[in-house]
Amino acid sequence: MLAAKHRLGLVFFPAFDWAISPSHPEREERLLYTQDQIFEEGIMDIENIKSYNPLLASKKDVQRVHFCVPDVDERVTKSHLISAGGAIKAAHVVMEKEVDKAFALIRPPGHHAQRVVYGDRGFCIINIEAIMLENIRAKYGPMRTAIVDTDCHHGDGTQDIYWNDKNTLFISFHQDGRTLYPGTGFLDEFGGPGAIGYNINIPLPPGTGEEGFLYVLDNLVMPILDEYKPDLVINSAGQDNHYTDPLTNMNFTARGYAELNHRLNPDIAVLEGGYSIEGALPYVNLGIILAMAGLDYSHIQEPDFDEEKLKQSPKITEYIKRLCENIHNRWKQKEQIAQEVLKGRDYIIRERQVYYDTDGIMEYQTQRFKICKRCSGVNTIESISDRGMPIFAVTIPLDACSSCIDEGYSTYKKADVQKYFKVYLQDRPSDTFLTKSI
Repeated sequence: MLAAKHRLGLVFFPAFDWAISPSHPEREERLLYTQDQIFEEGIMDIENIKSYNPLLASKKDVQRVHFCVPDVDERVTKSHLISAGGAIKAAHVVMEKEVDKAFALIRPPGHHAQRVVYGDRGFCIINIEAIMLENIRAKYGPMRTAIVDTDCHHGDGTQDIYWNDKNTLFISFHQDGRTLYPGTGFLDEFGGPGAIGYNINIPLPPGTGEEGFLYVLDNLVMPILDEYKPDLVINSAGQDNHYTDPLTNMNFTARGYAELNHRLNPDIAVLEGGYSIEGALPYVNLGIILAMAGLDYSHIQEPDFDEEKLKQSPKITEYIKRLCENIHNRWKQKEQIAQEVLKGRDYIIRERQVYYDTDGIMEYQTQRFKICKRCSGVNTIESISDRGMPIFAVTIPLDACSSCIDEGYSTYKKADVQKYFKVYLQDRPSDTFLTKSI
């Protein structure tokens, strides 16, 4: 009987009862074809590959990460809670050492969901990986984590959530935001005052193929991970870099995805985007499963694969080499950059506009980060959407010093409920979430 080299846990959740619309790219068929392919290939008959049912994420799981407006019950569907619960289950079986690795094949996706949630943006309402990570931090204790986002779209939600957390290194390689939604993910988005340099974006030109993605991994991502030494590596495994994806302009292949996963060697992979429902997802997911299991993936190939058509141009190759060198130099100079940015300042203010494209909502937001020598610093968000409902939110970070804890509670108590629809307090050290309103 064929046995996997690595014990692999798989969690499936196609979300049969949720879709943006019957013909929308983000619908249940995204995983049904994959499920058929896996059963057809006999994957579940392989020794050391085990299937798990998802959990149901709780309201508290969501509140560790998000400020949902007006609240979790009204904003988040049960399908989203099961999707997040699927990722949590994948993480639990890894942490409990039931398996060596786990892959959560779940939907809806989540990496565009930011700290504040007024609605659906980029097909995402809550951030699946962040909810998973904060659940296991609450259950198993602090851990140094790297999230490597390989979705074709920039993981702007994950970036926002971990903007000021140096214990979560976020690396996103994606199609250049000048050419694709959400229009972010540039080199100067380098992290907040408590984590300058720990948010790394690698914007790649349209037409990037297998050569380019693997060059980025080998020459930039892996050296940084080797230096950072995370306790846990999570892959936001978006699959819309595939050459058949209808929403993007890249030339990656299913075998390339498998090779990337093999070299990255993540502890947990979580499915994000990927909208070539028949032409890519069954092959890419199969390749990732084989790679994570330590099995041969060399024969993975799409029916319309044409190596000549997918060759990366020399111009793109040279561009990517220069880009990687530039980003790696910035990583090595992060302490110097931080000193220059923070010199003489007590707070960093970050003004933002966030568009919820699926729901047509515009949010206007001001983030305020305290610069603290002893911790990441208490921070606040003042926000309003073009549909009203102004909010004020306070976050006390997980590594907060006593002074920042006191300041966080004082700021929350002083916030004027006459001015805001709702005021929130996220106290991460005590795992407490409070709200007040008129």
